[in-house]
Amino acid sequence: MFRKSFIIFVSMVVLLAACSPVVATEVPVAGPISLTDGLKRQVELESPAQRIVSLTPATTEILFAIGAGSQVVGRDMFSDYPQAALDVEDIGGSWGEYNSEAIVNLQPDLVIAGGINPPELVASLENLGLTVYFLANPVTLDELYVNLSIIGKLTGHEKEAAALSTSLDERAAAVDAALVGVTEKPVVYYELDATPFTAGPGTFVDQLITRAGGINFGAGMESAWAQVNLEQIVLADPAVIILGDAAYGESFETVAARPGWDVLLAVKNQMIFPFDDNLVSRPGPRLVDGLEALARLIHPKLFK
Repeated sequence: MFRKSFIIFVSMVVLLAACSPVVATEVPVAGPISLTDGLKRQVELESPAQRIVSLTPATTEILFAIGAGSQVVGRDMFSDYPQAALDVEDIGGSWGEYNSEAIVNLQPDLVIAGGINPPELVASLENLGLTVYFLANPVTLDELYVNLSIIGKLTGHEKEAAALSTSLDERAAAVDAALVGVTEKPVVYYELDATPFTAGPGTFVDQLITRAGGINFGAGMESAWAQVNLEQIVLADPAVIILGDAAYGESFETVAARPGWDVLLAVKNQMIFPFDDNLVSRPGPRLVDGLEALARLIHPKLFK
């Protein structure tokens, strides 16, 4: 139950740059910045932020990916990528319990909140005299590129953010090009929890499986995240099973040993793969890594 709740917390309220190089550059001096955030608030800075606290893993990954990692002085407890982020002070965040005192003591000139953070948290931090920008969750890759641009402006790394967006878009387009003319699209069951629990419409899991040339098993569900039963899975007979819960011990062996699962096409053909769920649950640069990884698993002959 904890695993499922954690997945919902990180992924649903959405819950990354492995192939995107971190560019270390000197932050340029610039004039005042005024941007409207995801809560329709006008946020103003006298100049690009030099001391930043990130409240979400996706934001942390974006900051490091555009070369602003050295400006990050605090990060939430789930921000574990890239490796360098682990050297930044942990300000909590489990179940929304951030250490406000620690955040204030870091003397940030900007706190960046995200979709997993409630407006009440933003208000409470503002009441402590902090400048907070709420970064809305993207629902498409194009919206992700917009977020990269926003953080680029807030940090003085606009050129790096633009270059990263271009690179990510070109990589996604390369996947599209490789799939042109593909008519055989296998049903893909993406498992978030062995209950079993999966992702439905409106999620990046759904979007990326579709763009990677598959048909998401959960696409027809009424909700974005839901528990399903064996009968539903057997009826769909997925050709590919992606284990987003591999970090919790699920594997080909554990799936194949489940009562009744031996009849599935994916089990018979051994098309069951462990997968890093962070690549599709964190709305940051590694979403494109996730797209490429899914495409290789779904259409291995096209992506070697």
